[in-house]
Amino acid sequence: MTYDASLSFIYMNTTRVVFGPGCSRDVKEEVRALGCARALVVTDSVLAKSTDIPSRIEKVLGDACAGIYSDVVPDSGVHLVDAGAAFARERGADCIVSVGGGSAIDTAKGIAIVLKEGGSLRDYEGFQVLKRPATPHVAIPTTAGTGSEVTYVAVIKDHEAHQKLLFGDYNIIPNTALLDPELTVGLPRGLTAATGMDAMSHAVESIHSQQNEPIADGLALHAIRLIREFLPRAVDDGKDLVARGQMLIASNMAGTAFSNAQVGLVHAIAHTIGARHGVHHGLANSILLPHVVRFNAGEIAGAYRPVAEALGFQVAGVSDEACAEAAARLLSELAARTGLPQTLSSQGVPESALPELAEATLADASIIYNGRAVLDADEVLGVLKAAF
Repeated sequence: MTYDASLSFIYMNTTRVVFGPGCSRDVKEEVRALGCARALVVTDSVLAKSTDIPSRIEKVLGDACAGIYSDVVPDSGVHLVDAGAAFARERGADCIVSVGGGSAIDTAKGIAIVLKEGGSLRDYEGFQVLKRPATPHVAIPTTAGTGSEVTYVAVIKDHEAHQKLLFGDYNIIPNTALLDPELTVGLPRGLTAATGMDAMSHAVESIHSQQNEPIADGLALHAIRLIREFLPRAVDDGKDLVARGQMLIASNMAGTAFSNAQVGLVHAIAHTIGARHGVHHGLANSILLPHVVRFNAGEIAGAYRPVAEALGFQVAGVSDEACAEAAARLLSELAARTGLPQTLSSQGVPESALPELAEATLADASIIYNGRAVLDADEVLGVLKAAF
């Protein structure tokens, strides 16, 4: 890819990233390095009940552990963040250690805000609201998909309003990320696939974003190559530490890419569907991604030439339009190869809900960065019908 000499951009990557099997056992040293003494472990209820991972982190923290907050659920809510911050304050926590997938890490970001600033998380919705860094945060992902351990965004659901709230602030980026492939070994096949395709959607959307730039593109394209090669391996053999590790790296790179370049229509629709119909975010992204590629290709087909090449398509002598179609096809084939469903109808989304979903999608902040401007609900409806 080439860039006009007049292009200007800002690139940020402020998180200390530590990678390696067993590196999560160094969490106490990382907490101390941040100048903190007592860390609250934030994790989800399933991980706490079904695995010993949170208790292992608690053990290695020792006297630096202020307790475990394990009330996080998928599509975590504002009420859980506020309760977690109150719990952290009661325990005298001065640091957060998140252990889990995107919901746990995003909840921890919210707790880090409220613990520092007080009030309710609702008080801080929006972009760049904070005037100072949130409570220090060490993130330990147990899924390879969200990249939330390096992003400036948290998505938290308001369960009363059936709406996902977006918090975007450079002050909530985790200070440290510990990428330990040993902690992803027990991830079920379906969740491995869905989170992996979530990472793929981050990479692809950052490339076709209105705000794409060369450093983020480099990270995103290599993430696509890694996901293409290692996601099927991780799905087929959950104990393949090489594949698990490479997927953590890919997720991290894609997270860094979209944290700089932003996402677009795929995420705008997925946020809306997730809030109203409870479809897993990564799965929604996977279903929608090929259809958004085809929609965008009507105006920005050239953006998908490098994507198609990273997916293994021979682009030499092929038109931009054919490359975009190849990218969409290969993304669908990869999702199918991992066993993921291909339609919204298979996830219980009723056809009658599509017009309302299209209208609501226009209000999601992610849509403004989409590479092709989306100004009409009928355009979104067309994508929804294609994905239905």
